[in-house]
Amino acid sequence: MERTLVLLKPDAVQRGLVGEIIMRFERAGLKIVGMKMIHPDEEYYHHHYETISGLKSRVGEDPYKRNIEFMTSSPVIAVVLEGIEAIALVRKMVGHTEPKSAAPGTIRGDYAHMSVDHANAKDRGLPNLIHASGDAKEAEEEIGHWFSEAELFDYKTAHQHLTQ
Repeated sequence: MERTLVLLKPDAVQRGLVGEIIMRFERAGLKIVGMKMIHPDEEYYHHHYETISGLKSRVGEDPYKRNIEFMTSSPVIAVVLEGIEAIALVRKMVGHTEPKSAAPGTIRGDYAHMSVDHANAKDRGLPNLIHASGDAKEAEEEIGHWFSEAELFDYKTAHQHLTQ
């Protein structure tokens, strides 16, 4: 089984989409093994976005700052999901990073529409609802950053009881 981190960003929390988004993951057969609401500061996000994923190094200082301002504007919901090839499945379900380019049926395609150009013109972060780990190495590092071992749970779902 593979684990991945999902962050339901400030816009998902503020728009009341948390339950709807989590339900989609559960209906796809993914198991929640950790979940919490947290309101991290800039330093915490720096570790997540720069130390782990190198966002500032890839996109530059201004987009990085706008993203950090957006992410620190409200609490987020951090979730660890587990399942077969969970990382690829979650990324497929989430859709393209830029909401206007996300396919219908994906979370971003169904619930968001803003473009990077519009967000940049307004000098704010891109509200795209959700972060999902990009690969296995990133997932492991992100899960370790957001959750202690004591906050992650191992249990059988009703489906697992019936099929194993």
